[in-house]
Amino acid sequence: QVQLVESGGGLVQSGESLTLSCALPGFSRNYYTITWFRQAPGKEREGVAGIRLTDGRAIYADSVKGRFTISTDNAKSTVYLQVISLKPEDTAVYYCAAAFGSLDSRTWSNRKLYRNWGQGTQVTVSS
Repeated sequence: QVQLVESGGGLVQSGESLTLSCALPGFSRNYYTITWFRQAPGKEREGVAGIRLTDGRAIYADSVKGRFTISTDNAKSTVYLQVISLKPEDTAVYYCAAAFGSLDSRTWSNRKLYRNWGQGTQVTVSS
């Protein structure tokens, strides 16, 4: 099974920024949706931002709009999640995942549609 690789997590201060990276291995990438999920201790894994590789459309959870930006490089080999104005409640393990197809606003955060996952990268925000 193809596995994605996340990087870029770490310990940061409240208000700082960071960028997470998700490397996409050599599979047919064009018809996929790549989404960043996060899971805080004791909470369910939630989708925060997704991008459709077909047309580049980005979708965000309401809770992160304005602070999170998802993007991809020209080769579509890496998906980035830029986060600004970090808050302690952003502390979580961040995962990237791939789902076949161009998901829409109704389905993009459905974890069951994602077959390929990374191992996760820890982001800790201190106050």
